[in-house]
Amino acid sequence: MMALPGGHHLDSVTLPGQRLHLMQVDSVQRWMEDLKLMTECECMCVLQAKPISLEEDAQGDLILAGGPGPGDPLQLLLKRGWVISTELRRIGQKLAQDRWARVHSMSVRLTCHARSMVSEYSAVSRNSSKEMGQIEKLLMEKCSELSAVTERCLQVENEHVLKSMKACVSETLSMLGQHFGQLLELALTREVQALVRKIDASDNIYTTESTTGNLFSLTQEGAPLCRIIAKEGGVVALFKICRQDTFRCLYPQALRTLASICCVEEGVHQLEKVDGVLCLADILTDDSHSEATRAEAAAVVAQVTSPHLPVTQHLSSFMESMEEIVTALVKLCQEASSGEVFLLASAALANITFFDTMACEMLLQLNAIRVLLEACSDKQRVDTPYTRDQIVTILANMSVLEQCASDIIQENGVQLIMGMLSEKPRSGTPAEVAACERVQQKAAVTLARLSRDPDVAREAVRLSCMSRLIELCRSPSERNSSDAVLVACLAMGIQLQVKKTKISALLWLLFWYVQGCSA
Repeated sequence: MMALPGGHHLDSVTLPGQRLHLMQVDSVQRWMEDLKLMTECECMCVLQAKPISLEEDAQGDLILAGGPGPGDPLQLLLKRGWVISTELRRIGQKLAQDRWARVHSMSVRLTCHARSMVSEYSAVSRNSSKEMGQIEKLLMEKCSELSAVTERCLQVENEHVLKSMKACVSETLSMLGQHFGQLLELALTREVQALVRKIDASDNIYTTESTTGNLFSLTQEGAPLCRIIAKEGGVVALFKICRQDTFRCLYPQALRTLASICCVEEGVHQLEKVDGVLCLADILTDDSHSEATRAEAAAVVAQVTSPHLPVTQHLSSFMESMEEIVTALVKLCQEASSGEVFLLASAALANITFFDTMACEMLLQLNAIRVLLEACSDKQRVDTPYTRDQIVTILANMSVLEQCASDIIQENGVQLIMGMLSEKPRSGTPAEVAACERVQQKAAVTLARLSRDPDVAREAVRLSCMSRLIELCRSPSERNSSDAVLVACLAMGIQLQVKKTKISALLWLLFWYVQGCSA
């Protein structure tokens, strides 16, 4: 990860079509590959840094597969930055293991990469600022200092002296990382500013499309870059696109980029300042827009109403347009032609139900329960646990309303929700397993809330709900080994017991649980 000022980190960076590769090659081949990137004056450094070694990790050195494209400062920064940040992390690991030979050789190589980044970026970028020049100088000084001190450490045999020198190396490495992070952030900020200015000034569809695509690629590199884009006017520029009819074909791309930027609070703040919610409402309620465009607008709504962002609770403009947005999203769910469109629309609805309780009442009036439950039997729209997670989230939040129970029974919802208690991952990936856990937990919570109504409780018992609860409690594999699902199932069982249903089965379940805990 790339360290940035303020304790932020930039995730491993890649660009579509030109990704970094790790190569397992011998020392000579590594040197030959590096010749593509290093200037002539650096060749001796590279040779010194890469002796033919029998160390078990010597074959794991990172190199760039092909150099950065000519005249592409952004790609150069991202590629070089990824390599340097990785080298910094690995030097720290070797330092902790007291492997001084490796620390020194990697420090020399780090100096090569840092010098290459500075010289190559200077060659392709506009005139550097005075601040950048100062940080470049500090960075290279620290690189030289690190190489020198690690070389001296190779000559020291006294453990006490080496221990004190290790603290010095650690401090130098830390300062080097800070200077590198500052330099990288400054350089990336300059490039983002150039992209935003280009979008603002362009009235050509192809230029705007290309520039917006570059901006979207940057958003995929992590939250720090999204903050830079928001700070430098990226949100304003993208909404400018979404307010011009001549750029209608670019709306989906611009909205997709906005959704990525709004994963950080700075992006949501900027959206609020430019009346972005009103623009999203206009797009969602305008049937002349394509389904793809409305789906991307729904994705932005889902992002800005995420319960994980505390700032969303202060979106005053959202309250003014909430009814229009909720109505449009329900319609989009009903008419969705694919699972992806339904997922985006339902995710937005799910987040809105957390955002304000009035949304649940609106959904009830819009017959959203019928729309969602009917979609559950349509494999074209609902075919993954991620989508069912959104549906059951909406139902769980709506189930606090007393009127909700009758609609659930009428639409055969109890049986469908019970079916979600059996959600199983297909691929076994951590993300899918986690989604299945959430579906099971929320299904149990929904049924527990709905069981306050005697009719729902009787229907649950008629459908052998207690048997499934007992199975979930007894077998960790049935609940994807989730304690959260276990607690939700016990809560549901207690709710059914309150309604005087299946008392003996519940007591058996609780007895088993107590026995299992004591064991």
